[in-house]
Amino acid sequence: MPFAPQPVSYLGMPAVIVSEPMQQLMAKIQRIGMSSASVLIEGESGVGKEVVARAIHHHSLRCQKSWVDVSCAALPEHLIESELFGYEKGAFSGADSSKPGLFELAHQGTLFLDEVGELEPKMQVKLLRVLDGSPYYRLGGIRKVSVDVRIIAATNQNLQHMVKAGRFRSDLYHRLGQLTLTVPPLRQRTEDIVPLAEFFLAQHNPQLRFTSEACAKLHRYHWPGNIRELRNVVIKAAVLCAGDQIRASDLAFETGEAAPCEPDTPVTDLDGIERRMIFRVLEQTGGHHQRAADLLGISRRTLSRKLKLYNQEARGRAYVS
Repeated sequence: MPFAPQPVSYLGMPAVIVSEPMQQLMAKIQRIGMSSASVLIEGESGVGKEVVARAIHHHSLRCQKSWVDVSCAALPEHLIESELFGYEKGAFSGADSSKPGLFELAHQGTLFLDEVGELEPKMQVKLLRVLDGSPYYRLGGIRKVSVDVRIIAATNQNLQHMVKAGRFRSDLYHRLGQLTLTVPPLRQRTEDIVPLAEFFLAQHNPQLRFTSEACAKLHRYHWPGNIRELRNVVIKAAVLCAGDQIRASDLAFETGEAAPCEPDTPVTDLDGIERRMIFRVLEQTGGHHQRAADLLGISRRTLSRKLKLYNQEARGRAYVS
């Protein structure tokens, strides 16, 4: 009989939780939720950091108040300040009316800052002041705004390494990470792979089923793109398969055929894991930046920035040697 996962829902976002590592993480989330401390969620792209953030709000004393989320990488640098803190009419060209910022919209609730490592130094300073309780001005404003907001931040970067490199403020890092959670990659919770695949398949076409060989192939693949890649593989197979079963031959992985999972580097070395994953996916996509970015679940701008950083670090090591 096929597996029939029963997802739970956090603010409308479903989550399939089967493996022991994720069960332990969710138990910790229930305790963290009752606190008012800021939470920093770490993990590779596509592991489900937003689901974890929503679960924290779901279990918090603010669960009946606003949930507001924003990706710090999705907004252009010149818009992030006005989006977070709002603006008054006439503050800049095109500001035809006043607009409250996301902090105001999240008052007494939770503000989720995804990809917080993408914030520029100027914004890091202003964010720190607000997190420390300082009132702030909207852009072009003359009246200070005070808010009561719980911050949950997420990153697929190693912020500790960024602090050492001078690219992220240490005081902001410690303020955001009053509590820290690490979401394990899919290859470290293989019990979740088939239940998640069954869930995605049921969403797309509940009449389809995986064969046992297809389940085995899903289970032994290393999933560099984590849950996001799994969903894409399942949907593609559901669209292209013939009949009412998805066979192993219907599963096409963009990074090559399924192979046994490689031994993992300790999960604390997120920066090293991310670097190796980026270069591996680039190699397997023939150096195609947009395809690699899509598979990794990041923007092409973020991928270009990371590659530029790796190149600078490589030149620096060559100079020192």
